[in-house]
Amino acid sequence: MSEIDLRADEFVLGLLDPATEDELSEALARDRDWAAAVGRARDRLLPLDETAPDMPGASRLWKGIDGRIAAPGHRAPPRRWLPLGAATAAGLLIGLFIGGTWFTPDPIVLAVLVDDAGAPTAVVEDFGHSDARIRFVRDVEVPQGRQMQVWTLPSAEMGPVSLGILGGKAGADLDAPRLPDPGNGQLYEITLEPAGGSPTGRPTGTILAKGLAARQDGI
Repeated sequence: MSEIDLRADEFVLGLLDPATEDELSEALARDRDWAAAVGRARDRLLPLDETAPDMPGASRLWKGIDGRIAAPGHRAPPRRWLPLGAATAAGLLIGLFIGGTWFTPDPIVLAVLVDDAGAPTAVVEDFGHSDARIRFVRDVEVPQGRQMQVWTLPSAEMGPVSLGILGGKAGADLDAPRLPDPGNGQLYEITLEPAGGSPTGRPTGTILAKGLAARQDGI
């Protein structure tokens, strides 16, 4: 995937800082290549929206959120094209506000994992403290006798670390080991391993999808 397409994905998902986001929003009207890249990103990431459940009262919910953060110096969450359901599915909301209460902890990082063609395959939310989860946004073919295994690369010194073996194709909470808090740009990937997981403790099979994490606290 080209650099402009990677940046367009970040732009559409709302992962950029406010200044960069404003600059790139203005560029849409004068830069045809950039506008085309954003269009491609919207098409690529549409499965994130299509897999999200409908949320009754989403309009009222956004009004409540906007009212809480509309004070000077605060910026509303980006809502360029993803409706509330998709943003929640991808872990892009800071939290859900209902009845005046914030709940659901924020992930430290979020990673959209894509295949070799750049198509979104899964979203990983890593909360740190051995707490992570994965959600698939499209079907993945798993041959008989094989299992998917999720990995991350905390550092070059540590090498790849397994976050868990998936028992099926549905989303799952990951039985991750205790690791340092995940960082911006940290690699996450899914490989196809023998039943029971990698025999070496390192990725050995075909990489089905991979992606780099984006911190959700702006650091």
